[in-house]
Amino acid sequence: MEQDRYGLPLSTASAEAAATYREGVDLLLAFWPGATDAFERAIMLDPDFALAHAARARIHAIYMQREAALQTIKRARDLVAKRGTEREQSHVATMTLAIEGRSADALTSTLAHLEKWPRDAMIMALPLGAFGLLAFSGRRDHDAARRDLCDRFAAAYGEDWWFMSNHGWALTEAGDVTQGRAITERSFALRRNNAYAVHALLHAMFEAGAYDEADRLVDGWIGGYDRTGMLHGHICWHQALGALDRGDAARALAVYTDVLVPTMDTAPPLNTLSDCASLLWRLRAENDLVPDGAWTEIATYASPRFTGSTLAFVEMHLMMIGAATHDTTALKGRLAAIERRQLEAKLPAGPIVPNMLRALRAFAEENWRACARELPPVIGDLARIGGSHAQREVIEDTYILALIRSGDLVKARELLDARLHRRPSARDTRWRALAAE
Repeated sequence: MEQDRYGLPLSTASAEAAATYREGVDLLLAFWPGATDAFERAIMLDPDFALAHAARARIHAIYMQREAALQTIKRARDLVAKRGTEREQSHVATMTLAIEGRSADALTSTLAHLEKWPRDAMIMALPLGAFGLLAFSGRRDHDAARRDLCDRFAAAYGEDWWFMSNHGWALTEAGDVTQGRAITERSFALRRNNAYAVHALLHAMFEAGAYDEADRLVDGWIGGYDRTGMLHGHICWHQALGALDRGDAARALAVYTDVLVPTMDTAPPLNTLSDCASLLWRLRAENDLVPDGAWTEIATYASPRFTGSTLAFVEMHLMMIGAATHDTTALKGRLAAIERRQLEAKLPAGPIVPNMLRALRAFAEENWRACARELPPVIGDLARIGGSHAQREVIEDTYILALIRSGDLVKARELLDARLHRRPSARDTRWRALAAE
């Protein structure tokens, strides 16, 4: 029987289809271009290959092509019921729950599946990462939970380039930056065509304040990574963060106009939304120039794609857009919907979400006191929003600037001193000087 790269049986009679599927899985796990073509070729070679259909459905879901994802995963379910091992049937069932948006059930199914088949990498990938099932679970301990999950199954994977890139990043996000970076560097050495490892290294460098080193990494590597790669824009976004730390708003803006503009970016929609909105917000927060029409452009991009959003992470970025464009109707409607979901106990991230949205609106209106008043409970529970620490820090930035501008310099200094104790930052040092006046 054919096997995947991790030694798990594949129900296909075509050796070529199995080989093409293995290639596609590696490309997808590395966030490297070509996975879609590989899975479609595997399906062409064996139309009854259930796991190839499931993998193709996963890519549809990542790009928020919901109807295509549902149709493709249904095809996988029908096929695996006729010709599939117990592992493959569980694989498809778990993937179905994730694609249907039943996140809590998908996480439960994932963990049960991994107890039997820990080396099923496509399922192991579901709870990991900044946009995975754990990150968007609403749990305040999701960083530690990802670390613990990777620690538990590390022996099953050994020196595997994909697993180590995830394990390293999980350690970094949970606070063990030194060990996390070391493991990530080992994974990168095993496979340099691995955008996920580069991304994980950039997070380790962010946590250490090593922005110059991050620049050198990206400059020396990204020339071999096609712009259609899922993480191309986001890796450049990390360079923009470094530029802002150094006070180089012009370079940060150049990243936006050269790479991140929604009409140019081919990344999954969630990446485009969060990268564009958060970078524009950071520029706006420090009164740096933002291109004419930039906010309208990202609003136009987001409007048809995130109409049914339920994630706090998405709501945060949509609120930035609404506040920056002074779309009063959208702001009121979004806040009312969130407050209604809170009353119905349908907000995994809990009551901090309405506070966060009200704070962003107040900041855009230059009501610094109101912004600072709303954010203390959010800052204490910020991890529940999901995403990475680097992505969530925009809320803490907003709070610090609101404190400085409202005159609460003592509290601003406390926050900045804690951040500077954790990592060096030219921007935080500059803000600390403002808070000392």
